[in-house]
Amino acid sequence: MPPLAAALMKLSQDYEYSWHTPGHTGGTAFLKSTVGRIFFDYFGENLLRSDLSISVGALGSLLDHTGPIGAHERYAARVFGAHRTYCVTNGTSMSNRVIFMAAVARDQIALCDRNCHKSIEHSLVMTGGIPTYLVPLRNRYGIIGPIPPARLTPEALRAAIAANPLVRAGIDTRPVHSIITNSTYDGLCYNARRVEELLDPTVDRIHFDEAWYAYARFNPLYRDRHAMHGDPAGHTGPTVFATHSTHKLLAALSQASLLHIRDGRSPIPHARFNESYMMHASTSPLYTIIVSNDITAAMMDGPGGPALTRESIDEAVAFRQTMGRVHSELSRQGDWFFRTWNADEVTDRQTGRRVRFEDASPEQLATDPECWVLHPGETWHGFGDLEDGYCMLDPIKVSVVTPGVRDDGGLAERGIPATLVTAYLHQRGVEVEKTTDFTILFLFSIGITKGKWGTLLNALLELRRDYDRNARLTEVLPGLPAASPAVYGELGLRDLADRMFEQLGASRQTHWLAEAFSTLPEPVMTPNEAYQRLVRDEIEHVPLDELADRVLATSVVPYPPGIPMLMPGEATGAADGPYLSYLRALCDWDRRFPGFGHDTHGVENRDGVYVVQCLKKGAA
Repeated sequence: MPPLAAALMKLSQDYEYSWHTPGHTGGTAFLKSTVGRIFFDYFGENLLRSDLSISVGALGSLLDHTGPIGAHERYAARVFGAHRTYCVTNGTSMSNRVIFMAAVARDQIALCDRNCHKSIEHSLVMTGGIPTYLVPLRNRYGIIGPIPPARLTPEALRAAIAANPLVRAGIDTRPVHSIITNSTYDGLCYNARRVEELLDPTVDRIHFDEAWYAYARFNPLYRDRHAMHGDPAGHTGPTVFATHSTHKLLAALSQASLLHIRDGRSPIPHARFNESYMMHASTSPLYTIIVSNDITAAMMDGPGGPALTRESIDEAVAFRQTMGRVHSELSRQGDWFFRTWNADEVTDRQTGRRVRFEDASPEQLATDPECWVLHPGETWHGFGDLEDGYCMLDPIKVSVVTPGVRDDGGLAERGIPATLVTAYLHQRGVEVEKTTDFTILFLFSIGITKGKWGTLLNALLELRRDYDRNARLTEVLPGLPAASPAVYGELGLRDLADRMFEQLGASRQTHWLAEAFSTLPEPVMTPNEAYQRLVRDEIEHVPLDELADRVLATSVVPYPPGIPMLMPGEATGAADGPYLSYLRALCDWDRRFPGFGHDTHGVENRDGVYVVQCLKKGAA
């Protein structure tokens, strides 16, 4: 057993009487009431006996990293290839905030991937740092691509900083920190060595948010495409951080995260770094979360990591190839089906010939990164002449593409919006990770089996049958006509798909999505300054129709894609500009299709009217 797990299991079996927190004392308190006993029986005695106080010295301390907890962090550092590792119990959101609070001070410049999690926004709010954003590419489906290498060169970064209105006279123009999302939410992985090479002349600290990518070190398919690549003993250049949500695609419990550091230039000493860590960590952590990190590290140690990750890759490849075969067979019959987002053809390494993806060797697909690299000019990925080898699609993040988008980016004559497919799957007990206008993301974690993806495939085949026969919604999605009979009562599945597709075309929703996330709004003040105005209540709630040329007090984060479209302190732009046009398209959709409304952080839907918090006029 790994160090902390062994110590906790021994202690929970040895101790009999506790006079410290938590007050349930190993679960005993729950046995004193009927509802408490139900709770006790459901979760079990071992879980409750393992819920201990930080004052239990035998386990060490999460805040000063001593004892078995410290041993766990040193063990995890070795397994994940770091110089030092910190165990985090409030998710990678906390990990990101800890790094920023230790690395960025007020009015210092941070290079920020615009494709960032909201925890980066929160970090900028807390630190008062000045963001200079790095804008990634987008393709015809709205999938977020990489930041092109040309935007990471010293010349390009100097130009971006010089053009940033927030960089006023007297501010040091050399950035102190950089943050890159790797992999992206759709599974695109950078060549991390190349990113470091590009950023090295400009910044001394590179932070990779790898929340969805904690497994990469353990399979050679991802070699050099993650922050902790290679031998940590040979690390030179900038200090590198990586943050991992070990609960997302590894086996740790929810909220578990690991924060890894390789010290290089401008290292942050432990004592200083730990001040930031303690600011965000709880003094009453749940030990089962910490131990789940310990167990996850042990599962990845030695031969376990390659075996488990290979199993996930094999299952994802098998699903992709099966989907491809079904799509090809139905296409030959003049019929339709869904397909997966990946190369249409790959080069067979034995013969040198191009073969269809579904006919390629599964062994090659599972082991050859060239099958997944976004080669320049290939139509399937839609990111143009990207530098060869710079970016790769992670095979275990599977985007299923629904009909409706042509290769040139325009809409086809007919299509099936992905949100309708997601609703159909939900009705049949299949829950997805993310849904965009025409893609649905499925994660092939180490917990996925052939039985699970076989169920998914069967559900998609059933949807095709029900769509073709225009099955009544009362039969296939009964909750919709029951809740909104005037809207859905007389419709079939194909009828609703047609109406949704027509709405996407009329509102140009997919177009405005790409425009909104491919351009930068005007920054009027830093996120920190905008938040201070929010706290002082120097704000007002503004409806969408009056939102033109206002300054936001909070971010606007549409889900999907779940990244900020507008940051606090940024201007909304013209009424017919990309940001408000996209919000208007979402609002119109929500009014027309009850039950399919969008979740947009920072936007309040008041009886069909979108309302946003803005700074009072004159406050900006």
